[in-house]
Amino acid sequence: WIYGVLVTIVSGAYFGHVLNQARTTNVADIAYQIPLLISIGAVIVLTIVGQIVAAIVTRDCGKTDQRDKEIDRHGELYGYYVLSAGFALVLLMTMAKVEYFWIANAMYLGGVLGTLASSVVKIVAYRRGL
Repeated sequence: WIYGVLVTIVSGAYFGHVLNQARTTNVADIAYQIPLLISIGAVIVLTIVGQIVAAIVTRDCGKTDQRDKEIDRHGELYGYYVLSAGFALVLLMTMAKVEYFWIANAMYLGGVLGTLASSVVKIVAYRRGL
């Protein structure tokens, strides 16, 4: 759940920042590269910190059982389905020679949606079972 929450907040901030600029600026002139890299790096670092803090607070240092592994595999599978669909769209955009801004942001959005799908499936599986 930590990863899902952080991805939602950080990517929401990124897309809000960039799309706000897109209203008044030509997308070819938007400097999205650095904010995109900062967004990706922030999610990685904050997730690591969040998981360390959660492990300390719950005193759960990597203890997993078969159910945890199955739920993780199940969630990751759904995340890969969403990610694959997003990357297929990006491939079509590339073939159509769409502006780099849209390709990069569609790729990032595909990754975000894949992560969110994976997180939601895992949370539901823990609450309701597989």
